Amino acid sequence: MLVEPISVSELTKQIKQVFNNPPFQDLAVQGEISNFIHHRSGHMYFSLKDQNSRIKAVMFRGHNQHLNFPPKNGDTLIAIGSLGVYEPNGEYQLYVELLLPQGVGDLHLAFEQLKEKLQREGLFDPANKISLPYLPTRIGVITSPSGAALRDILNVLKRRHGGVDVLIFPALVQGDGAPKSLLEALAMSQKTNVDVIIMGRGGGSFEELGAFNDEHLARAIARSKIPIISAVGHETDFTIADFVADLRAPTPSAAAELVVPVKKDLVESIANSEERMKIAVTQKINSERRYLKQLTQSPVLLQPAQAIGQLRQKVDEQWSAIVRHNRHNLILLRSKLETHVGKLNTLSPLETLGRGYSICQDHNGKIVRDAKNVAVGSSLRVRLHRGDLLCKVEGSTTHE
Repeated sequence: MLVEPISVSELTKQIKQVFNNPPFQDLAVQGEISNFIHHRSGHMYFSLKDQNSRIKAVMFRGHNQHLNFPPKNGDTLIAIGSLGVYEPNGEYQLYVELLLPQGVGDLHLAFEQLKEKLQREGLFDPANKISLPYLPTRIGVITSPSGAALRDILNVLKRRHGGVDVLIFPALVQGDGAPKSLLEALAMSQKTNVDVIIMGRGGGSFEELGAFNDEHLARAIARSKIPIISAVGHETDFTIADFVADLRAPTPSAAAELVVPVKKDLVESIANSEERMKIAVTQKINSERRYLKQLTQSPVLLQPAQAIGQLRQKVDEQWSAIVRHNRHNLILLRSKLETHVGKLNTLSPLETLGRGYSICQDHNGKIVRDAKNVAVGSSLRVRLHRGDLLCKVEGSTTHE
């Protein structure tokens, strides 16, 4: 059976397409680093090996510049990335996006993998973040109703701006049912008219904060039409929700401070603005009064008849100047016209006839210029200064 041959490039492309699908994406591979090269371009090239196998790997500058340790030959690390094909050589290699030390826990590994995945999808992009309202009238809080985080948030909001309404959406923040509970609370908040949402809880271990690392919750936060502040744990704690939310607060109390300004500061700002407005209005009124005073002392307003008379006199003077100008131009134009008329009269055939000359035409009206062209006995019309003569040629003479 004959098989239609394909080029090496086409085969390589087909292999590459296979690698672009699961299970070759979002891999975590553990191995020992060898042949490590940190190229001057910033990219890292190395191999990962174990007792039986070896695979080439590359970590581009955009990913390795965030490493907090320098990889070196002999290190056993966990590389998170995807398998692909380097087409020019037809070699498959691991494209590494994150390197982790050996011994990192499964939860941390899952956290880093999900973080890299969502970041590639653009869920962390600042361009997708929603700005917080300057002065919200209603604030939603998603947290445990019995936790210290809620008390801290309410105390700070009351101290900073007691007139703001708070709508609480109770949710579990720890345990197996926490992700689902947080999702339900977030869905409920989207059906209300709250201006901003604080989602969070107090501090805890990495495992206890795991509900805020849930992928479904992260995507729900990204879809929210209401700006969300993530306030999970302490300042050193980071969760996936922190990266997806429109703003991350280091603590629940800090979130409450970020969401509303201090009422006292607002009152003082309004008072200062009012004072500046009064000063500006007073200055404007005084300026207009001075201008009005200048107008009332103006000679035009004090003696309008005299001003009008002066204007009329000025109009008369300008009118007289226009008349003189036009008259002078008319004289010049008449002189030019007479000159042209004289030239035309000089060239006019009628003037020539008036001096005794005549025009001789044959029976077709053609002007006769040469006696040789006229036969004896022909009829001619002779035009004089006044009248025409009808003549018959009896003979002719020529002049050299």
